[in-house]
Amino acid sequence: MEASIYQRLGGYDGIVGFVDDLLPRLQQDEELGRFWQYRGADGVSRERQLLIDYLCAMCGGPLYYRGRSMAQTHRGMGISESDWERFVCHATATLQALAVPETEAREVGEFVSTLRDDIVDR
Repeated sequence: MEASIYQRLGGYDGIVGFVDDLLPRLQQDEELGRFWQYRGADGVSRERQLLIDYLCAMCGGPLYYRGRSMAQTHRGMGISESDWERFVCHATATLQALAVPETEAREVGEFVSTLRDDIVDR
């Protein structure tokens, strides 16, 4: 039996490392930073934990995600196709910075691409 992507990414600590590299990239981006511009530290901390829980659950880990759906969470935020492309570039850079093996990086990319329609406003 093949290990889950959760296990192959390093379990909980691996997912936390991914999130902790990615979120600052997004927050500091000249275009994407607007989504965090007026968020307090508590809100950002809660968002971080929800993202960790979501990724752990979606990757086959033991955590249960209690947050809203991706569509509901991102509805009305005005996320454009350009924003999405910038996000994907940052996620790819995070995978590279963490030296995630090609197979796992491709699986993460495939999963992320399934979220596009729920996140990008039309």
